[in-house]
Amino acid sequence: MSPAPEPGAARTARAAKAPRPAVVARPTAARTAARTRRRRPRPSPDVVARRWATHLEKKRPGLVSFVLDRLAEANGRPAWQHRLEPVSELVLTILTANSADINAEVAFGALRDRYPSTPTPEGASLETRNFPGWGGIGLPDLPPPDWPAVEAAPIDELTDVIRPGGLANQKAPRIQTALQALRANGDYSLEFLRDRPPLEARDWLSAIPGIGKKTASVVLLFSFGTPLMPVDRHVFRVSQRIGLIPAGADPDQAHDFYLAMLRPEQMYEAHVSLISHGRKTCHAQRPDCEHCPAAPRCRFFDPKAE
Repeated sequence: MSPAPEPGAARTARAAKAPRPAVVARPTAARTAARTRRRRPRPSPDVVARRWATHLEKKRPGLVSFVLDRLAEANGRPAWQHRLEPVSELVLTILTANSADINAEVAFGALRDRYPSTPTPEGASLETRNFPGWGGIGLPDLPPPDWPAVEAAPIDELTDVIRPGGLANQKAPRIQTALQALRANGDYSLEFLRDRPPLEARDWLSAIPGIGKKTASVVLLFSFGTPLMPVDRHVFRVSQRIGLIPAGADPDQAHDFYLAMLRPEQMYEAHVSLISHGRKTCHAQRPDCEHCPAAPRCRFFDPKAE
């Protein structure tokens, strides 16, 4: 018979076999702060835009005014002009998407010819009217197309009519969808947006499938003088190169940045001046920096420009 274990040894053996209680680590201040940051909601686009505008003015004071003033010295300061009745402006802007303005003009003229709302008055002037910021040769001052007929047209027929504008298979359905939305609202008119607050009016238009912030802003700015800043590819390119918008911003976000950076009375001037500068000087390929009036403060020309 083996000897009985000593009492102290038995207690030691039991203690070794018993599971140890889990040790709960107390959260450190850094972990608590990290969890708090993860729970914090993302700031809204307008808050982000206001922060950028404050940052830009602090780091590069007076940049917006400098650019607009230098472009005005070189090309004149544009004054707002009414172009087309609002629905024509909407349809023409849809036609310009990813197409040259001159091709959009041809497509819009084809709409007028195929679906005339009234006969062209005898002796009416066919002289084209061009406007600041427009890249085509201009359009004659004639009645708009017959919008009910455009909406009701067979989609294949409408696609063929606007084919000179490019991407007709996409644009024909968008035009008819937009006209359907207007008719559902009462008639083929946008006059009800004239006195709406700018963002409310933009949101109404951009809720139509195929209509984004740029198209809505163009229509409202040129039809009613609504203080909105359309950002197309030319405006976006110039803005990125100069450093007017954050490097990681996309064109959609750029609209909100400009609303925070510009005063209402600067919107039309900024759009027309920047888009014209993008077409004439700040080309996508081989920009003419030597003749750029904004070069002294352009980060593309001088990465250290203030």
